[in-house]
Amino acid sequence: MARIMIVDDERDVVTMLKFLLEKDGHEVLTAYNGAEALQQLGVEPAGPRPPVDLIVMDVMMPVLDGHSTCRHLAEDGEARKIPVLVLTAKGDTRNLFQVLPNVGATLDKPFDPKRLRELIASMVHGPQPRGFLR
Repeated sequence: MARIMIVDDERDVVTMLKFLLEKDGHEVLTAYNGAEALQQLGVEPAGPRPPVDLIVMDVMMPVLDGHSTCRHLAEDGEARKIPVLVLTAKGDTRNLFQVLPNVGATLDKPFDPKRLRELIASMVHGPQPRGFLR
């Protein structure tokens, strides 16, 4: 299965997502803000780069928000190849992410776990999405 990083400041959301994804056989890494994610991914500061197949990221987070984190990832030659599924409680922010090359889909919070699993499966196992998924 895939190695997926969850980036969300809400610990209950991280716990629930981790449970769902591990139940589906995925290996899960966790970070609680964008800065922590960039550090774990070896982007800022530069460091070892663990292989990650997908990032599931919240928008509203302390320290470094999801949009800024996606921009940092998109500017990094290696990290920009990792697809990002953005979770947002603010549907009007979706347009901000459509221009970032590494964001493959957005999903509004609260989300349907079945829809989340479908998006993850299509982004990790299926053909690469053509365009932006909702």
